[in-house]
Amino acid sequence: MSSRNVLVVLYDGVQSLDVTGPVEVFSGAGRCPGVDGYTIRTVSPAGAPVRTSSGLTLVPDGALESARPGPGTTLLVPGGRHSGDFEPRLTAWLRAYGGRAGRLVAVCTGGLLLAEAGLLDGRRATTHWNACEQMARDYPAVAVEPDPIYVRDGPVATSAGVTAGIDLALALVEEDHGRDLALLIARHLVVFLRRPGNQAQFSAQLSAQTARREPLREVQQWIAEHPGGDLSVEALAERAALSPRHFARAFQAETGVTPGRYVERVRVEHARRLLEDTGEGVSQISRACGYGTPEALRRAFVKTLGQSPAEYRRRFGPSAPPP
Repeated sequence: MSSRNVLVVLYDGVQSLDVTGPVEVFSGAGRCPGVDGYTIRTVSPAGAPVRTSSGLTLVPDGALESARPGPGTTLLVPGGRHSGDFEPRLTAWLRAYGGRAGRLVAVCTGGLLLAEAGLLDGRRATTHWNACEQMARDYPAVAVEPDPIYVRDGPVATSAGVTAGIDLALALVEEDHGRDLALLIARHLVVFLRRPGNQAQFSAQLSAQTARREPLREVQQWIAEHPGGDLSVEALAERAALSPRHFARAFQAETGVTPGRYVERVRVEHARRLLEDTGEGVSQISRACGYGTPEALRRAFVKTLGQSPAEYRRRFGPSAPPP
């Protein structure tokens, strides 16, 4: 496999993890014996050092103005606190040369920079959940998808906030070098290999608020640890020492979702992980996740993800082809 070039754009206010997360993934390939990895280069306007949003200083390899990405280059545009300011030199350079890269990748609010340069027009894209509304409002030619952690549309890939850039970089390494290498890098970084692109930006636990009252928080934890158990309102209310009616009202008031909806999210999320990472049968997974029958699991998957468990496993399971 021939060496690939990764060109990373830096600017004042850039989010440091948007840069270092994907760079660690790409550089990890080159540390593996027998792998012809990636040549990584960083550039900034005028080649000047930049100060990240967290206060770190990054010294680039060269000047943005002299960089010319080609078909063999993955151009990576990270997000940052000031990426909405659209520094004129950076935007002009992206508009002139961004489309020439073999792959164009944005992490977090770096997608706003690509949108400002017109590079997302007519394409599907995502960005940090807090900036999706802005992207949709300011760039109506972009088909914004607020839920996925990353979106691939031809040679253009955009990711959600911060750590989602690691997931996207792992998917690109898997595309270039195969699953085994991507898995090795993921293990080294102690991250999950397969957070598939259509996974929601929030887990079930993050998509709901954490309850203020301790009994309700304990119930949330119990649900996460026992997805296959009796998670009826009556059983959960008994655990919280509340009447079912009082429990249901309090749970929704403090978490923003009904107990039933929260349980469904947890169970679907658990089933997804089992389908992605194990070879267990659908019947076994259905029981482990509290659905009882494969048909009940199928209905939950179609309702939540728009596809059956079998379709999901074909796309994201252990033997799935590279994305």
